[in-house]
Amino acid sequence: MTTIDPLKWLNLESGPGTPAHNMALDEALLEAMPRLGFPVLRSYSWTLPAASFGYFQKYSEVERLTQLRPLVRRPTGGGIVPHDADWTYSVVVPVCHPWYSLTAVESYRRVHEWICDAFALLGIKTELAPEPRHDTAGQCFIGYEQFDLLRRGRKIAGAAQRRRRDGLLIQGSVQAGAEAVPRRSWQQGLREAATSNWGISWNPFWLDEELSRRVETLEQKKYSQASYNQRR
Repeated sequence: MTTIDPLKWLNLESGPGTPAHNMALDEALLEAMPRLGFPVLRSYSWTLPAASFGYFQKYSEVERLTQLRPLVRRPTGGGIVPHDADWTYSVVVPVCHPWYSLTAVESYRRVHEWICDAFALLGIKTELAPEPRHDTAGQCFIGYEQFDLLRRGRKIAGAAQRRRRDGLLIQGSVQAGAEAVPRRSWQQGLREAATSNWGISWNPFWLDEELSRRVETLEQKKYSQASYNQRR
């Protein structure tokens, strides 16, 4: 297996995108992991209010549980996530990186410890949920799972994962609320926390022509299609 420098990460701030574009870009990054060879932290937002839902959820159930539209099926699992005022990010790692060998529970805990440390740098106290509390099935931010991120007893961050032969994709949402710091300050806090805790060095990353073409294909032929989003 090819070895890489585990301390070198790529940083992609892709800005606002449509629901279909956002999901397409995350999947394209996952597919590109064997070629890119380094983990990518992607920060992004949404051009309009929407809700994403887990790969294995039933569309009819999702329609009933949220009024947000449009609805887009994620490439990862989990429940319904509202994207009307959240901060979204993805972490994508190749198979040759130590994160890939973590169990699903370990990678889930690590990414939320990372977010917790980023908030701490900004003077905001959060904590990891010690045990689950389920209020409504199918909705990610009603109740919480073990190792979700809490603030004053309320879940403010959750994530979903997909591990494939080409890499690991973690998609996360932070529902920070009006009391939180500006989005860009939090994004900077993420990078600073990773550098302080793990010694990570950050390298700016932009999509090349091959990635851009793949994103466009996935956006048009998969994530914008009712045949995919309503497949279950």
